[in-house]
Amino acid sequence: MAGSPGNKDEGGLRDPMVRFHSYLHGGTSSLLSTLPTLIVFPVYKTVFRQQIHNTPVQQAVGQLLKEGPVKLYRGVAPPLLMRTLNGTLLFGLQDTLLCQLSLSSQNILFTSALPALAGFGAGMVEAVVFTPFERVQNVLQNGQNDRHLPTLKSVLVRLKAQRPASGFYRALLPITARNALGSSLYFGLKGPVCAVVEAQGLSPVVSSFISGMLTSMAISLTLYPLSVLVANMQAQVGGEVKGVMACWRILWESRQRSVALLYRGGSLVVLRSCITWGIATAIYDRQQKRSG
Repeated sequence: MAGSPGNKDEGGLRDPMVRFHSYLHGGTSSLLSTLPTLIVFPVYKTVFRQQIHNTPVQQAVGQLLKEGPVKLYRGVAPPLLMRTLNGTLLFGLQDTLLCQLSLSSQNILFTSALPALAGFGAGMVEAVVFTPFERVQNVLQNGQNDRHLPTLKSVLVRLKAQRPASGFYRALLPITARNALGSSLYFGLKGPVCAVVEAQGLSPVVSSFISGMLTSMAISLTLYPLSVLVANMQAQVGGEVKGVMACWRILWESRQRSVALLYRGGSLVVLRSCITWGIATAIYDRQQKRSG
């Protein structure tokens, strides 16, 4: 009896440290996966041109080669910074929310859905925090903005002068839907998929890598139309500001009401997501297991 309070206090002190490890490991795994992000950034920019201009991959690559290597990496800073901070917030906040939800849940069936529910909440916060980063990135990557917005500073000044809804927080609603649903699917599927793969006799690291790849593949394919919508809403600065549904109708018409044209560039997105999320998942899971 005398030792019970001490054990309880020790557990209470340890929990915040466990939560801190989740933030630290999330940031570390994402930081280490920024190297593939840097390598595949030309792929990302090719996809962006396809999303905005509805061009075949050969034409998009030709445009980038014509612009030269300097402009090829224009806009790379926001995704590199966002990638590192994103992992810190997403993994850490999801683990924090999962802990709080677990304390209040007594239903075994509901408990199995808690990782997905915590991921949904983390995705919503992620959208609010990182929408400005994505907005700046998409403006910088749009070649039509090179003349009147040549530098990162000029983009920031221009967006700051506008209202949040048309400036830094343009397309917040579809980004929130995409991130919340994507995070929910990722954290809800990652564990079960990893368990199935590991049951085949593969090592934990390989199982985590494959689960991250498969999960990100499913998410990327499902939510790709939202990413296309966001890119088209955020690429331009100024002009008439249209709502989400109006922008979707314009996008759908510009793709000739074709799902195939809407998914143009989707295969490259899947490739990029598989590489980055496979690596991030493997590193994060290994760090979590080593820290106990």
